Amino acid sequence: MFSRVCIICTGNICRSPMGEVLLRERAGDRLSEVYSAGTGALIGHPADPMAVELMQARGLDIGSHRAQQATGGVLQRADLLLVLDGSHLSWIHHQHPQMRGRSFRLLHWRGEADVPDPYRQPRQAFEHALELIEQGVDDWLARI
Repeated sequence: MFSRVCIICTGNICRSPMGEVLLRERAGDRLSEVYSAGTGALIGHPADPMAVELMQARGLDIGSHRAQQATGGVLQRADLLLVLDGSHLSWIHHQHPQMRGRSFRLLHWRGEADVPDPYRQPRQAFEHALELIEQGVDDWLARI
């Protein structure tokens, strides 16, 4: 069974922090740890203000989030790695091939779809990404 899940995007300031807090909140005590990282993280940066705003509207706080790089140690800590798009999966398989068996797209159960990156896009891009992230989180929670 899975107990530690890492959600991975590129900069670790938009998609993965939203996915992290949603998965943690919806999983309750079913998971011991949920965290996020980026393949090209803006290390130490806070979550994007639009992501913060959208999560606040759902009663969830990502204001204290700080981006971290998806290093070998960060990835090894997880039982399951959920990536937001195919480029992240390719990066993990190339940089950390030993993680192949535990890395999947967040939208795996929806035909391997990607969650588009809303970085520097208008609010509706963030809303669309969040909608897809919610679907992926719910799909995985139905199976873990």
